Amino acid sequence: MTSSSGASRRQVLAVAAAAATAPLIAGAPARAAESKGPKTWDLTVLGTSDTHGNVYNWDYYKDAEFDDSKHNDVGVAKLATLVNQIRAERTGKATLVLDAGDTIQGTPLATYYAKQEPITTTGETHPMANAMNVLRYDAVTLGNHEFNYGLPLLAQWIGQLGFPALAANAINEATGKPAFLPYVIKKVALGGYDSPTIKVGILGLTNPGVAIWDKANVEGKLVFADMIATAAKWVPVMRERGADLVIISAHGGDSGTSSYGPELPNENPVALIAEQVPGIDAILFGHAHNEVAQKFVTNTATGAQVLTSEPSKWGQRLTRMDFTIAKVNGRWQVVSKSATMLNTNTVVEDPAVLAAVRGQHAKTVGYVNQVVAQSSVELSAAESRYKDTPILDFINHVQTEVVTTALAGTAYAGLPVLSIAAPFSRTAVFPQGDVRIRDVAGLYVFDNTLEAVVLSGAEVKAYLEYSAKYFVTLPVGAAVDPNTISDPAVPDYNYDVISGLDYDIDISKPVGQRITRLVLPGTDTPVAADAQFVIAVNNYRRSGGGNFPGIVKTQVYNQQQEIRQLLIDWAQAKGVIDPTDFFVPNWKLVREGVPVF
Repeated sequence: MTSSSGASRRQVLAVAAAAATAPLIAGAPARAAESKGPKTWDLTVLGTSDTHGNVYNWDYYKDAEFDDSKHNDVGVAKLATLVNQIRAERTGKATLVLDAGDTIQGTPLATYYAKQEPITTTGETHPMANAMNVLRYDAVTLGNHEFNYGLPLLAQWIGQLGFPALAANAINEATGKPAFLPYVIKKVALGGYDSPTIKVGILGLTNPGVAIWDKANVEGKLVFADMIATAAKWVPVMRERGADLVIISAHGGDSGTSSYGPELPNENPVALIAEQVPGIDAILFGHAHNEVAQKFVTNTATGAQVLTSEPSKWGQRLTRMDFTIAKVNGRWQVVSKSATMLNTNTVVEDPAVLAAVRGQHAKTVGYVNQVVAQSSVELSAAESRYKDTPILDFINHVQTEVVTTALAGTAYAGLPVLSIAAPFSRTAVFPQGDVRIRDVAGLYVFDNTLEAVVLSGAEVKAYLEYSAKYFVTLPVGAAVDPNTISDPAVPDYNYDVISGLDYDIDISKPVGQRITRLVLPGTDTPVAADAQFVIAVNNYRRSGGGNFPGIVKTQVYNQQQEIRQLLIDWAQAKGVIDPTDFFVPNWKLVREGVPVF
């Protein structure tokens, strides 16, 4: 509802209630009673978010149709079928389609057209532009992952879209002005006998975490303002410029917490925006990958109920928001609003979307199925969260080797090189025999690059203590279940293991007191607090992602090499992946010195 709608909305509801309860006059037609109520129209807003490069219902890592334990489906092609069904159902009525961001990263399809055949070089239309243009979105908000491949590729993709891309809080550092379109106001015909129009304002908010996560791409070019303050700035402007209804499309969750420290604005402020900024009717949001069908938040200034909804991830769900509106004293008012969630596993893929991306999908499938090496045994990541495994050591070995070679002959050549890796995937496997690009991509699912910094022994210990908060506390004697051993509030990608030192994690002890043994490899010599180490680490973590202590430092190595490609190159050069070449068990979970596994 509008910011000034308190009394007006009560008037609408009072008139509607009176119409519903008024007694019928004998002999009068029923429509006479109905005519006493205000005439209403309806508007439907459909929302997607975090599609992450999914067009086909396809798992490129398994080379098979996507499936999971809940039998979800994925992809814009599935979303398009649902959208088209609703559009057909609502023929002659108003329907808008919005997306809340994280679109051009997340699958080998998206990576291929950013890295192997980048659209900035070929001029080819990005597969996500092809797919989304067929679906005919009305607007998309930029997510943080839109910035992963640099501003030139982002600009090229935006230019290929047949609809606006929004990010009000991404500011050009040189000019102080919005770097992208902040909002649009769409004049929408409501249909019906006289088909009145309503002006719908759509404000896009991207995530401030871009300043950390993609620092290399945006530093000195863009700054990212607080999402709450930005909404407070632009919502009144949109109202003044005629917006009858205001919807925010926000790439941030609603938890009110951040994965990074307090130096940046809140990462997940959607509930706070709804609560603190007057004049908002609804918020479509994303980023957290949660399914929030319908949640109302009370605005503290007006008492208005702000409708919020988040449609999961990867095209698994479609948000449907329905608004009933009426004109009272010449102004549009919201009479009612609600949201429901639709599951894409109930429909087939839209053939027009499939056709638009078929060639690019086929090229990607061919690429990821190239054999890069032979594995002497099967290597699985299933236990990598709580056991030292060869497949995670493979990542650390390659990272260590690359950094060691690069630093030869420099002032850092004499320092031991440690390496950090996280168990990104619980399902990654290198099969015995042929290992393909998709197997390596399934192990290292993010487009991170390799960097290195110098840490002291004390900083390494503090880093490991922070990482060890991943585990729940399990006293000696308590049952241990690998499925529940980790704190659900800490994602797998924010648990790191380090190679190059030997250490124990005592999960019976409180967080912050768990690294009970940290020694030089193969010895009982404790790591000195002032010892110096080079740490091979990915750019996400080194930039502050996950808020790990001590790691945000000037790099001693940064050649912008993608870690996934380094793993592929190493495997191709060796021809054989044999754990005897790189597996060095160096850490374990314990309770009072007794191994847990």
